Amino acid sequence: MGIQQALQNVLTNPTYLAVWAVVVALSLGVLVWDLRTNNAELKSLMKFVWGFTVLYSGPLGLLGYWYSGRTQIDHDSLWRKGFRSVSHCYSGCGTGEVLGVSIAVGLFAFKTTGVVVLTFALAYFFGYLMTVGPLLQEGVGLREALWDAFYSETASITVMEIVAISTDVWLAGEAGLGDVLFWTSLVFSLTLGLLAAYPVNLLLIRYGVKGGDDEPRGDGNRDGGVTTPTSRETSEPSLRVSHRA
Repeated sequence: MGIQQALQNVLTNPTYLAVWAVVVALSLGVLVWDLRTNNAELKSLMKFVWGFTVLYSGPLGLLGYWYSGRTQIDHDSLWRKGFRSVSHCYSGCGTGEVLGVSIAVGLFAFKTTGVVVLTFALAYFFGYLMTVGPLLQEGVGLREALWDAFYSETASITVMEIVAISTDVWLAGEAGLGDVLFWTSLVFSLTLGLLAAYPVNLLLIRYGVKGGDDEPRGDGNRDGGVTTPTSRETSEPSLRVSHRA
C-alpha cells in the first residue's frame, strides 16, 4: 500500500474522523474559554485569527496559540513572532482555499488546472486582504498598504498554497463535495501548508521583510500596530520592513 492510499484510508476512517471532530471541538472550547477568561484584551482580529487556526488545525493551532498568542507568555522571540505571523496569514488563506475548492468543484465542476488556479487566487486574495485591512485601519495610505502587503506576504502565501493545494489535489483526486475525502483532504492539506509556511515567516522576520505581529502582552496597553519600524524609520535603508505581520 502506498502513502497516498494509506492517507486516504485514514482520512475516510469513521473512527479517526469521530476522534478528530471531538479533539477539534475540545480545542475550540479551550480557546474560547481562555480568550474570554484570561485574554479578553487581545485585539479582535487576533481572536479571529486564532479561532480559524484552531478550527483548521485543531490541537496544533491551540498549541501555537498557547505558545505565542497569549498575554501570559513570559517573553517574546523570533519563534513566537513567526507563529503569530503565519497564523495571521493562515486564517485568511485557509478561508480562501476552502471557498476556492468548493466553488471550483461544486459550482463550476472545474478540472485540476481550474481548481488550482481559482483556489490559489481566492487564497491569495483573502490572505492579502487580512494584511491590507488592518494597515488601512492603522492609517496607512491605500497605495502603501497594497505594496506592503504584496511585499511582505507573497512569499509566505505562495509557499503555503503550493503545499496545501498540491496535497489536496493529490489526495482528493476526483472526490466531489458529497465525498468525505473531499473535506478531510482539504483540512489535512491546510495544516501541511501552515507547517511549510512557518519557516518562511521566520526568515522574512529575521531579515526584516516582515515586522512580526505585536507581542500579545502589550495588547492591553496599546491601540494596535507593530513594534518594528517602517522602512522610513529603520537605520537599515536597504531593508523594507512591512507594517504588518
